[in-house]
Amino acid sequence: MSNVQQTPAVLLLADGTVFHGQAAGKIGTTAGEICFNTGMTGYQEVFTDPSYYGQLLVATNAHIGNYGARHTESESGDIKIARLICKNFNYNKNSRPQADYSIQEYFEREELGGICRVDTRAIVRHIRSKGAMNAIISSEITDLTELQQRLAKVPNMEGLELASQVSTTEAYTMGEEATAEYRIAALDLGIKRNILRNFVARNCFVKVFPAKTSYEELLAFRPDGFFLSNGPGDPAPMDYAIATTKAILNDNHPLFGICLGHQILAQAVDIPTYKMHHGHRGINHPVKNLVTGRCEITSQNHGFGVSPEALAANEDKVEITHLNLNDQTIEGIRVRNHRAFSVQYHPEASPGPHDARYLFDHFVDLMKEAKKETLASEQITNS
Repeated sequence: MSNVQQTPAVLLLADGTVFHGQAAGKIGTTAGEICFNTGMTGYQEVFTDPSYYGQLLVATNAHIGNYGARHTESESGDIKIARLICKNFNYNKNSRPQADYSIQEYFEREELGGICRVDTRAIVRHIRSKGAMNAIISSEITDLTELQQRLAKVPNMEGLELASQVSTTEAYTMGEEATAEYRIAALDLGIKRNILRNFVARNCFVKVFPAKTSYEELLAFRPDGFFLSNGPGDPAPMDYAIATTKAILNDNHPLFGICLGHQILAQAVDIPTYKMHHGHRGINHPVKNLVTGRCEITSQNHGFGVSPEALAANEDKVEITHLNLNDQTIEGIRVRNHRAFSVQYHPEASPGPHDARYLFDHFVDLMKEAKKETLASEQITNS
């Protein structure tokens, strides 16, 4: 048994609730907002999703690390969660010969720690009742008074701009420029790799730009469409992304947003967002497409939402296209008289079902339509 497995750990919530358990991964102390994910698989994809940046993640599945970790199953360059909370952490045992690392080796390489051997069901029930809040995990400090003092200094997620902290610092491309039929300028607010893979699979050449890239620089790429990615934090203080989105809308370019990108699109048309009680995170959330009447099971990860009251008051400007069937929250919108739409959930999944991947095809159709109109206009001008 390693020293880590013999080391006690403590989880302290902002309301004073305490859970005692055992250390996992790297020894240390970390604070952030606590949240939970109900997915039964795909833990590595979840850990590396940039939308989780700065959060302490409760995994509701009973076993974490049972199939190890692989290089090819990451959704970004490294782990983005701040700390893990789970029931059973499988340390150096895993069932998959193809795994590159055990979960303990993976966490040590990524310098990530956590707490296990805690009652995750009790923690989730507490969050569902009391709401999302800050918390602190330590496997090196047992003094609750000291932990409370450290926790008091941690900023709340509401009002926190985090997207620029996880965004790429330099633009990069994916796909084959010479053969691609469409060019997409993607604003990286915390983009997942599987989103890019879905674009490339549809014969698109994608250039991924840093979060604070100007509209003029995006336009210089000569894109057929623009994409606003998922990401962490509160959309309200992201003036830079909102301004860029407004400029894209003013020129009526095809525009697609996912998760945080959905919230930014709403903000760009003066629809406010709000902090949810405890958010949606999992891979089995039912959503209804109000346009087709069909339902789909979706992958989700968000703690903010788009105001339904504001949308109801602006039906002439924005159409609601998707609703969450669990709580009727807004899951998709379309800007009227524009080629702009977005969804709150993750159609690329990874992990999760593929029910919503038609949305990538819809975006391609919008780009195709826009290219035809541009070509027709140029022919009239030159005739």
